[in-house]
Amino acid sequence: MDKRIHFFSQNQGVSPKIAPELLGIRGRQANEFAELRFPILPGFILDTTIASELGSVDIKKEVKTLLDSCSKIVGKTYGDPENPMLLKIVVSSNLAVSDYPALHNFGLVKPVVAGFTQWVGETFAAHEVLFLVRGMLWIEERLRKLTGEGERMSGRLQELDRLLREHPPAKSAENYMDEYAEFFPQGFFENAEGQLLIALEEISKLLAVDEQNDRDTALLIQPMVYGNYGKNSCSGGFFSRNVVSGEKKLQGEFHQEKFNELGGNGQDIQKIDPRHLKELEGIAWTLEDRFKEIRQIRFTIENKRLWLIEQRPVDQKSTQADIKLLLDLAKRKIVDRAYVVKALEPLRLNEILRPMIDTAGVRGLKKWSGGIAGAPGAAIGRAYFSTEGLLEAEKLARQRGEDTRFILVLPASFAGDVKAIEVATGVLTAEGGYSAHASVVARQYGKVSLVAPALTIRGKKATLGNIVFSEGDYLTLHVPSYGEPSVYQGAASLIEPKPAESGLFELIAMAKGFLKDFHVRVNAENPRDVVLARSFGADGIGLCRTEHMFFQAERINVFRDMILAGSGEERKKALNKLRPMQRDDFYRIFKAMEGKEVTIRLLDAPLHEFMPHSRDELRAYLGYLEKNKKKKVSEAEICARIEALDEFNPMLGHRGCRIAVSYPEIYAMQIRAIFDAVYRLRDEKVAVYPEIMVPIVMNASELKLIAYGKKIEGADYTGIVEVEEALREEKKVKPVPYKIGTMIELPAAALGAADIAKYGCFFSFGTNDLTQTTLGISRDDFTGFMPDYTLFDLITGNPFSVLDPRVKELIALAVERGRLTRPDLVCGLCGEHGAHPGNIRFCMEAGLDYVSCSPYSVPIAILAAAQAELRKAEPGEGPGRA
Repeated sequence: MDKRIHFFSQNQGVSPKIAPELLGIRGRQANEFAELRFPILPGFILDTTIASELGSVDIKKEVKTLLDSCSKIVGKTYGDPENPMLLKIVVSSNLAVSDYPALHNFGLVKPVVAGFTQWVGETFAAHEVLFLVRGMLWIEERLRKLTGEGERMSGRLQELDRLLREHPPAKSAENYMDEYAEFFPQGFFENAEGQLLIALEEISKLLAVDEQNDRDTALLIQPMVYGNYGKNSCSGGFFSRNVVSGEKKLQGEFHQEKFNELGGNGQDIQKIDPRHLKELEGIAWTLEDRFKEIRQIRFTIENKRLWLIEQRPVDQKSTQADIKLLLDLAKRKIVDRAYVVKALEPLRLNEILRPMIDTAGVRGLKKWSGGIAGAPGAAIGRAYFSTEGLLEAEKLARQRGEDTRFILVLPASFAGDVKAIEVATGVLTAEGGYSAHASVVARQYGKVSLVAPALTIRGKKATLGNIVFSEGDYLTLHVPSYGEPSVYQGAASLIEPKPAESGLFELIAMAKGFLKDFHVRVNAENPRDVVLARSFGADGIGLCRTEHMFFQAERINVFRDMILAGSGEERKKALNKLRPMQRDDFYRIFKAMEGKEVTIRLLDAPLHEFMPHSRDELRAYLGYLEKNKKKKVSEAEICARIEALDEFNPMLGHRGCRIAVSYPEIYAMQIRAIFDAVYRLRDEKVAVYPEIMVPIVMNASELKLIAYGKKIEGADYTGIVEVEEALREEKKVKPVPYKIGTMIELPAAALGAADIAKYGCFFSFGTNDLTQTTLGISRDDFTGFMPDYTLFDLITGNPFSVLDPRVKELIALAVERGRLTRPDLVCGLCGEHGAHPGNIRFCMEAGLDYVSCSPYSVPIAILAAAQAELRKAEPGEGPGRA
């Protein structure tokens, strides 16, 4: 036997000494069945070293011997007129994608037609002749195209496609053989052995001239079996488990007395003969254990005998299904915990944390595709073009018992729109990108966000490509973790996530087992998000943005009173009203995060963001003043005072600690509210670990002033420490340990980290602003010119998603310098970059203690951190190989 020809069956596999790539992909798949002693159809492989040389090699004797071996196993004989064994030839490339067609029914010659027909019927027999002819003519067409010799066959191929669609066929099997005999060497339809050798030689000729073949394509020859070969036959296909839920139960169909699954309604695989079901289950779950993944399997039962046709990986499967499989494998000790943690791409967890579109529910809906994904998932709701309009519509819908799902549609969002984003199911904006305000807030609240630059809004109508919709019309947003986002006009149906049923909690617990010195915290401002994040494994709060707390309806106007106060006394009155509101917020947050650190960022946003941004908001505020303040203020007066707050560049203007320098009473109110909550919880025996973060610090003097105060001639500044001491003395209570730190979000702060660390116990890197101030790029406007920069390779990727190398350098430098001053300095990253797996390994190697991200990103960050920890232990890995 030629050593380049390899036989296999359910009783023997190809010799393990043969390199797998010599067999091609399909050959390897068939041999995998053989190695497992599964009921694979026997066959032989002409490996890559001989497949394209058959014109110069005589393999007639080997072929006859191998066909005899196949006959003994399948119970049919090649060329037998009563019960003929027919063959298929599979071009087994090493390429994942090959355009060679299926080549079936070799051995279907005139002497066997009658015998074959008695098993499958005249119609099927005629079509199988046409299928044989079509495969061979495709080979001839491709060969003539590549060599430039002979008349092209494309017209004949089109005719065969038409004939294959005819039911019943116009002619009998023998008549078709007579009609097409002229296209083949003499005797092609007369002798089964000769037909096979002719076919192999023609295919080999094609491989010899095909540019796709670099002597890396094999030929696989196997007998054919038929699901319509008698009453006790069927064909089918199934997955080794449910590809959506992950339930360990075969999912698929079988087709009784059908050659394959085309053109008929199948029956649930669970209804197949119990004997075969048990056999298929054993096969499926053995394959799962071997390949450690869900497999797709096709089979045929011919005259009660089961034969496997092929098995392969499954592309379209849910993340939940993969998690369930991996946990099952780990439970049975097939894989270890490290394997499970490393097996999943972290961003895939988005799929089980967010709703997804039911694809069957979008048929017939107008669709626009494109845009920039801000926050993944799917959302349905009625479109509203303003925060006020959406909130009013939501209020009416609740009163009337109507649908309360809404999509906020805006050119861009601002701080005042947070309350609408919290209520809405999704946000659609025209401006911004991944790190735009709408995207950041949407991720924070677990809402869907899409930036569509093509969106235009005029009055109560909006246009997005071919979609024109009015306020109140339904939209469906589909923002997948991978792939292109879409907007549908109308209401689709959703598949809601069920994390508790998905295996997510077990996976995260497993991942956290590999984290010892690194943690994941959450960015959260309300107890609901804190509880959610803790269920996802969060180890504390890394960023509580206090400005978000002031946008609630009962607070915003009081806060505006404080901003527009004409004197310090008026400002203190407004702050005194806000203090119990803040105290209650902090109380609930601390309690929900009991036993873990809670980092509270003092007021950061520019004051102008809290003022009315529309005429409707302005009128509502004027009405509030008239009703609650018992004074009538003109619109012009309020507009003038608002205008006085305007700045040319507010993000680099009067915000954060700079507001505290001008108005120390604002931070003093927040500190009192924090410790009001802390002392109360201490009395309730609740463990609280407050961390107070001062934002947008540019030098050590700022942090020193705000933390410890200062006395100069003619003025005193009361710092955080003094405010806490005074409150403690007033309440006559014992101190509670707390930390003061700062957010490093300016290059100046990073460079001055050694001095800043004298006054701060922790650094938290605000990488959204640090990226903006390092690169001089606005995160909200960057998308306008990012495509041009990408086109000319001026920048790699989105710096507001993946940390820029210069930003990384500043972070590493700040950590190093800060710890030279304060060796126990705690460092974290709380910008949106903390949610991206690509940044987490850098954070670990730079010596950070944690990252903090939105609640729905916590599991993703934990899994990414665990994978980074595991990679550190791999050979060839170590510091610096991010």
